[in-house]
Amino acid sequence: MRIMIFFLLSALVTVSIATEMPVSMKPWKSNVERLSEFEKYVLINKGTERAYTGEYVYTKEDGIYRCKVCNAPLFRSSDKFESHCGWPSFDNAIPGAIKEVADKDGMRTEIVCATCGSHLGHVFKGEGYTDKNTRHCVNSISLTFDKKKSDVQEKAKAYFAGGCFWGVEYYMEQVKGVIEVRSGFMGGNVKNPGYYDVVRGDTGHIETVEVIYDPAQVSYETLAKTFFEIHDPTQVDGQGPDIGSQYYSAVFVNNDKERKVVNKLIGVLEKKGYKIATKVLNAAPFYKAEEYHQDYYKHKGTTPYCHRRVKRFD
Repeated sequence: MRIMIFFLLSALVTVSIATEMPVSMKPWKSNVERLSEFEKYVLINKGTERAYTGEYVYTKEDGIYRCKVCNAPLFRSSDKFESHCGWPSFDNAIPGAIKEVADKDGMRTEIVCATCGSHLGHVFKGEGYTDKNTRHCVNSISLTFDKKKSDVQEKAKAYFAGGCFWGVEYYMEQVKGVIEVRSGFMGGNVKNPGYYDVVRGDTGHIETVEVIYDPAQVSYETLAKTFFEIHDPTQVDGQGPDIGSQYYSAVFVNNDKERKVVNKLIGVLEKKGYKIATKVLNAAPFYKAEEYHQDYYKHKGTTPYCHRRVKRFD
């Protein structure tokens, strides 16, 4: 009798587990079975991980974010932005990758993987974080991340600080061979600073641009020459009307080769009578600024007010 009861209970438990798994997940049953209890709580039972505890909250590398259950591509790193909400945020998804569903609370909109139905998080619209006005708020535990290794091999990065990063970004983007320019911060002692943290002037950061370029098309020396010609490298207290340590003129070098190039150019300018104030510093962690700072003048439709091109090299 006890044996029969045991088998009946086992059967009931099996049925209970099977009915908890959405039909759309059945093709990936083996993947679901490998999930931890907490992963099942989020992906299947639509739970939520605690804010600022997820693996991908601060991830900045280039790559693709995929569904942890079925491995379908969901979000591109280029659409990720810092919303300071505690979860990874994306203002766009890969077309057809996610599905919006009315949440049971009657107030929010849930997002699930369009392929397998796994719970990802929620989508919010009209908040104004980016031009797309959309925030896909996603649980890190619902995702895996494929880093683009080829990008690291084919591209190079250079870091320049010349006052307000809007103007430096504007001119650097016009150089042939430059792939992308990102406005951000470098050189401070606080992790993941926001714009207003840096503006106060007590984090040690300098407004800096990250120039991603193709070395086969443009040399580091050309970029450095451009930098010295698009701002005033002799001003010691900032740049134009922007005064303070966060607006200093500086080049953050990645290696001795870059340092030699910069020092050579400074020497050329000093022989021409310029008293150069530009600091040559070792590269440090770069923190991308909020999305509304990126491509500022392009979106505004105007030109820089405190930067202009001045020919200083032959």
